[in-house]
Order: sequence, then structure tokens, then C-alpha cells
Amino acid sequence: MHPDLDKILLTSDEINARVKEIGAEITRDYQGESVLMVGILRGAVVFFSELVKNVDLDVRFDFMVVSSYGSSSVSSGEVRIIKDISQPIEGKNVLIIEDIIDTGNTLKNLKRLLLTRNPKSLKICSLLDKPSRRKVEMEGDYVGFTVPNEFVVGYGLDYNEKYRNLPDIGILKPEIYQ
Repeated sequence: MHPDLDKILLTSDEINARVKEIGAEITRDYQGESVLMVGILRGAVVFFSELVKNVDLDVRFDFMVVSSYGSSSVSSGEVRIIKDISQPIEGKNVLIIEDIIDTGNTLKNLKRLLLTRNPKSLKICSLLDKPSRRKVEMEGDYVGFTVPNEFVVGYGLDYNEKYRNLPDIGILKPEIYQ
């Protein structure tokens, strides 16, 4: 275990098993159709790369970088597109791949924006869900795990750009981020 962690919340084995299950769910739900999977960078990159290997469909990739924080540590709720997807989504099945649903502000606004582009369908897949922090109504269509209101890192999730490469998801010691 990394010395900056209080404890391991989810082991890599638990995560990998759940990612396989989610991949099977997506494969079943979109059987016979193609899907554009849009990874939200940077946090979702590890989850995205593992998930797509477990989806047995015609899958296309794209990526976005979005922010709702600006220069503040408190979300403004307004989505700023830093890197947009590189292809039109009209008439396509689109699946947003996110690391965590937290307040819901960013995803709600991103979903609203993408719906204006007339996809055939638009769903959200998130590795983690932290409903105790929700500020707006937002549910994932595919969710790996519900987590407590703790500062979690690893498997793509970071604090100050650190810890993304940890294979497990752990709870960061409070003295590290306070």
C-alpha cells in the first residue's frame, strides 16, 4: 500500500472484475449496433482503456477534456470544453466514460451540450459514484462502485496530478490534501 493512503478501498482485482461485468452489460445493451465511447481525460483514461477491451462491439474512440472549475477549487457548474470530440455524433450511440460522478455539475452540463448534437442515444458510464456529494440530479447508466465521501485516488484518479498510476483505489490520508 502506498504510504500516502489511509486504506485500500477497492483492489485492482475487484476493479478488474467489475470492469469486465460492465463491458458485458454494454455489449448486451448495444448488441448489433456501434458505439462511440468518449473518454473524459485525464481521470478516466485507465478505466477507459480497460473497459474498451471488454466490449465486444463495433466501438469507436474519442476523447474530451472538460472543466467546470476554472482557477477555483469549487465547481462553477459551467462546463468549459478544453478539447472537444473530433467527430460529429448525430445519429450515433454515444457513451461518455468518466472516472467519478461527484457533484454531477460537469456531467449534467456536458450531457445537455452533447444532446444538442442529436445523438441516437447518450449514456454515461462511470467507474465510481459518490452520491453523498451530489449537487444536481445525475445518475450514471453504468456504474462500477458507489464510494463514500472520502478523497479517493488511484486507477486514474488523482490529487494534484499524483497517484493516477496506483493499481488500486485508496483513500488518501487527510493530512496530504488538507
